[in-house]
Amino acid sequence: MRTIEMLVPDAGQADTAGLCELDADELARYVADPTYPWWRRRPCALALTARVPERHVADLIARVCDPGDEAEVRIALLDLLAGRAELLPWLKHEDRQDERSYGMPEAILKARGMLGDRSAARELATLAASPWPSWRAVGEAGLDALVKRYGSEVVLVDLGDARPEDRVFHLRMRHRTGADVTGALADPDRGVAHLTQSLLSDPHRLRGYLDEAPTTEAKLWTAYALHRLTGDAAETRAIYDTLGRPRVEVAGPDEELRSAIVHEYASGCERQSDPRWRIEALCTEPPTRPDQDEQLCRATGALTAAGLAPKPPVSCGEHNQQGDGTYHVIEFGESELFISTLGRFATGYEDDFIARRALESAGFRWIDGTTGAIRVTDLCGLLLRRA
Repeated sequence: MRTIEMLVPDAGQADTAGLCELDADELARYVADPTYPWWRRRPCALALTARVPERHVADLIARVCDPGDEAEVRIALLDLLAGRAELLPWLKHEDRQDERSYGMPEAILKARGMLGDRSAARELATLAASPWPSWRAVGEAGLDALVKRYGSEVVLVDLGDARPEDRVFHLRMRHRTGADVTGALADPDRGVAHLTQSLLSDPHRLRGYLDEAPTTEAKLWTAYALHRLTGDAAETRAIYDTLGRPRVEVAGPDEELRSAIVHEYASGCERQSDPRWRIEALCTEPPTRPDQDEQLCRATGALTAAGLAPKPPVSCGEHNQQGDGTYHVIEFGESELFISTLGRFATGYEDDFIARRALESAGFRWIDGTTGAIRVTDLCGLLLRRA
């Protein structure tokens, strides 16, 4: 028979099916021993799902309660032991407020919900309204456990509806029962309105709501939901025109800059962004994107001609050794230049006068410090320099 070491030869390489075939006592003893690598103990804990030997429960709970143990293992064990009522006093103890290991505060809240602790409802609702899917799933699991135990009406009363995150829970419960939630498009919180539009599925009902929607934002969310469902660009433009083509006015950027930003960021912006940005992106023509290879070749050539000896351009992700973005970096000497992928935009240090003149002569538009500092309001906190 294969051993745990054979089934988990290295971190992230667990044979889950093989672990599930191992004896539960062997797995439990392994998980309860903190001298073993945490990356082996965690998959062993997962393999114990629905088959935890009773005689090992106390030892496993001790691992959960040990702040010196690896959080990944403790979180897995909390899920594994979620129904153990003897955990609740520890979970609710005031010392739990000092838990700082990544993921543990959220896992503790979820476990409290699984054990029926209604006092955790408000914090779980906050988690369930998180923009991060992983935290949102944790919060929803804890709330769903409370609903299963007490019924949705009890939890709704516990929460009330004063906070946006409470109204998110109300919205989820109403939608789950098949109730019409179209009216929540007029919620004053954009996160609630954004979630509402994502839940709607009846274009006919949405068209009927357009006349009764009480605010311009509610009408724009309605148009956004309609476009998501039908893809009818002409209908979306007609609604936009009827509303007077409302948009978020930002002092500073001209139409060239605005168009580049709108069509890069507005269609997938954060849920708290103003819906005017989203509809503007749907109803205006996108700018022609530059040929990046040609643009970089032109920039490098202009800098070389100016005697600056530029290095080969690299993407911002490669330059920063993480992530991605909308510009390339060209280094020369001790300086760096940033060439946008969204248009003919370039920027760099304020005293790079030679580089600026070289790029402007090659058709680039220099984004100076004043322009780069403009904040584009209600669109993910975007700064023009990032474009």
